[in-house]
Amino acid sequence: MSSPELDVVEFLLTAAVYTDNRDLDERDLPPRYRRVFWSEGEVERPLATTGNTTAAATGIDRPWEAVSGLMFTERDDFSGSIDLTDREMAQSWYTQRVDADRIQGNPTLASHFEAGMDGVDYQSARETNRPVHADRVWIDSLLDEMFDEDDEEMLDLVDVKAPEEVEITMDDLVLTQDQEDEIHKVVKAIEHRDYLAEIGLREIGKLLFVGPPGTGKTSVARALARELDLPFVEVKLSMITSQYLGETAKNVDKTFEVAKRLSPCILFMDEFDFVAKTRSSDEHAAIKRAVNTLLKSIDEVSLIQDDVLLIGATNHPDQLDAAAWRRFDEIVNFPKPDAGMRADILDVVTRRMEIDDFDPHEVADLTEGLTGSDLRLVMREAVLDALTEERTTLTQADLRRAVEGFEERDNLKNMDMIDGEGSMIAGDGGETGGGHDHDHAHDD
Repeated sequence: MSSPELDVVEFLLTAAVYTDNRDLDERDLPPRYRRVFWSEGEVERPLATTGNTTAAATGIDRPWEAVSGLMFTERDDFSGSIDLTDREMAQSWYTQRVDADRIQGNPTLASHFEAGMDGVDYQSARETNRPVHADRVWIDSLLDEMFDEDDEEMLDLVDVKAPEEVEITMDDLVLTQDQEDEIHKVVKAIEHRDYLAEIGLREIGKLLFVGPPGTGKTSVARALARELDLPFVEVKLSMITSQYLGETAKNVDKTFEVAKRLSPCILFMDEFDFVAKTRSSDEHAAIKRAVNTLLKSIDEVSLIQDDVLLIGATNHPDQLDAAAWRRFDEIVNFPKPDAGMRADILDVVTRRMEIDDFDPHEVADLTEGLTGSDLRLVMREAVLDALTEERTTLTQADLRRAVEGFEERDNLKNMDMIDGEGSMIAGDGGETGGGHDHDHAHDD
């Protein structure tokens, strides 16, 4: 059960209990409340329950209107504060309208009601509450400390996402058994970091994802961040070592500093083959120094000591040298999906679509060689084509036509424009039918 008045009363009770109980800390506040009161790296007491803070925390535009009819609330017209006049009455009113599951989602109230309500356990409520390091406000406060106006270019090179900002989940992915096994091992390593440190097993938590574009490397890394409630720090190596030649080594150092300060987190380094290409070429000396700095930094970062899970990704494992390979303790292969996986991917992609007589296995048989990213594009075209006919229900025939259309467009990518007049000829060196080498960053 939920209602505007119940949501506002819960917020007011939480603020009152948290303000009075000095044993509670930021981890005990629900994230939706925490972000409202977060300031300069902490939540300061007392928590001010004004109309603005109450609206921001509850999402209710006019919170006073929601509770003005209750006997135990009052508003100060001058300060705009909304307060409880009789906390015991408010608590009685609240507990008559909620169950233990709702209170379990609020560690502050769980600590307060634990003794008097069955099914309420403060410690488990705290453990399941989203940790502070997963909050956007916490991430921003640390970044503000680390960077000034002169460092703004660096923030353009490193993309930091809070777990709640990652849209893809593990349920949205179709994985091979090997991928599932490696992810399971990583999760266990994160859960048992203290034990691994105790037995001296520190060389763990550096993964290299290898496979063609569109096979899910980036998606799995992001979904893992969301699953584990970890900040996601993403950097493309070609960007960080080419944008500002004079600052390349500094940029690399700063990237690892960001990851360590935001720990526990995932540091995702895309385009890792750029390292090997640089080491084997006559590139600018500044870039080579940056790459050497990168390899040294990888050696020095640790999941066990620094709480940083490092994931590298490459579309071109053949270009990596021994120095790059040995930096990683696990290699995870991301092959193009077989027919069974393609059918499973289609099931996931279409789960919110309405399709008459849908047969994912038929479509899977028609799409040999396509990646998960390609299959999403096929379905997108099928939906858009149906919308042009004012239809939101698809048919199997729509999907067949979308596959044919995708193959036609795929062939066009191997043709070159000439004379600047829009005429086309077949490319001299490209494959003309078998290569679906699409680099879609969101699904890679």
